[in-house]
Amino acid sequence: MIKFSLKCGQDHRFDSWFQSSTAFDTLAARGLVNCAVCGITDVEKSIMAPSVRAGRDAPQGPPTAPEGKSGRGTLSAPASPSEQALTEMRRQIEKNSEYVGPNFAKEARKVHEGGAAARWIHGEARPEEARKLIEDGVPIMPLPFKPRRKVN
Repeated sequence: MIKFSLKCGQDHRFDSWFQSSTAFDTLAARGLVNCAVCGITDVEKSIMAPSVRAGRDAPQGPPTAPEGKSGRGTLSAPASPSEQALTEMRRQIEKNSEYVGPNFAKEARKVHEGGAAARWIHGEARPEEARKLIEDGVPIMPLPFKPRRKVN
């Protein structure tokens, strides 16, 4: 196993483990590596220092963080105010709405027309399904992240 420091096209930085460097390259080429913050698949390896374990006689102590970084892991806390806001938005949406998966268009239409109980929902829709919902006056909006099950 190898741990890579990664960054996405939106400059979000995070770490992830892979079986090998080749495994990362294969998964990334297939669009299966997603940003842990925003979910986009435009992810690449960033510069990182190798992790070398000290010898037995070396003094043991807590690892030091790189200059300008907090000692917290990059996935434990968002790095910028915008990432914090996005994380909080995601938490609120997941807490206060029902995930209906790929049935979003059908379920949104039923809720809008009164055929299903009124409730907040989120899910996935193909672009043509979303366009048709908007044309029909169903109030929807895209979310700035992918469902958790689609994020590595």
